[in-house]
Amino acid sequence: MSLDHRLSPELEELRRTVEAFAHDVVAPKIGEFYEQHEFPYEIVREMGRMGLFGLPFPEEYGGMGGDYLALGIALEELARVDSSVAITLEAAVSLGAMPIYHFGTEEQKREWLPRMCTGEVLGAFGLTEPDGGSDAGATRTTAGRDGDEWVINGSKCFITNSGTDITGLVTVTAVTGRKDDGSPLISSIIVPSGTPGFTVAAPYSKVGWNASDTRELSFSDVRVPVANLVGTEGRGYAQFLRILDEGRIAIAALATGLAQGCVDESVRYAKERHAFGRPIGHNQAIQFKLADMEMRAHTSRLAWRDAASRLVHGEPFKKEAALAKLYSSEIAVDNAREATQIHGGYGFMNEYPVARMWRDSKILEIGEGTSEVQRLLIARELGV
Repeated sequence: MSLDHRLSPELEELRRTVEAFAHDVVAPKIGEFYEQHEFPYEIVREMGRMGLFGLPFPEEYGGMGGDYLALGIALEELARVDSSVAITLEAAVSLGAMPIYHFGTEEQKREWLPRMCTGEVLGAFGLTEPDGGSDAGATRTTAGRDGDEWVINGSKCFITNSGTDITGLVTVTAVTGRKDDGSPLISSIIVPSGTPGFTVAAPYSKVGWNASDTRELSFSDVRVPVANLVGTEGRGYAQFLRILDEGRIAIAALATGLAQGCVDESVRYAKERHAFGRPIGHNQAIQFKLADMEMRAHTSRLAWRDAASRLVHGEPFKKEAALAKLYSSEIAVDNAREATQIHGGYGFMNEYPVARMWRDSKILEIGEGTSEVQRLLIARELGV
């Protein structure tokens, strides 16, 4: 496989388009949404009109006919300006729509994907539970058959895009039976928003990602048709592992964008801020920080694009996705810390983008697989 990660003319045009949108539309408005903990519906609608939610899906389902590389490029450019907007797109595509695209029936795809590709409807992925966390197999939510319906009981936590006004469904993992050895059979089931017994809690009070939607969900005798099963009964665990493998590439692209955004803001500030009679960027201490930050962002970009290229070409990518997610999330935290330091006291003020980036960076080492889990995955792929 070629390691040339230069973008094709089409992908470079996409990158420039999203870059302009991020700076011209997102940047002037997102700070107010962020501080007021409001979901930016206007921005999301514009992203839908641009086709960003349909980037990796075929045109027959209303998509743009692109791939995961195209999605990653869009996520990186958005996250250079704001991670709340980027994670809304990432979760809607890689967690919300991808399970239906990969494992859904043709009827499910025709019903949901066209509206999800335009951003008219957002989907969510109900995996994490209060007592589960990294032990994703410890699902306690249950779904039992009652005639031609599933009856679902349980709860989920930290679910992105699950309670907006345009959320249309949550794909929920639930125990639907037991194997001969007593271990659970986990399946994935679509639960449309507004289904009786399906309760969405108020938004969490979060440290970061404050303009994105994250909530706890509960299910009390929730009834949905048997036809809402996604994929094969009992294969839900394997299905969501595939979804998470792909999603790590998307999170790596997002983290790279945040890391690069820290460079952008710090270079700008280092040129404008004067101390002791000259710009602080003339000081070697600042120059070295900036050089290290750029090195980390550049390397992170190569890592996620390598993983994405392997995925697009149908090659094994599990290890490379874990490598990219691990490295990019940790260097995003490093760059956010250094950017705050370069900005001094102003870096601690919410009016400066780096303060938002600092608050947003830490979750990248936790969501869609902690750094510890990534290290375990990498070690297993090495055969140890």
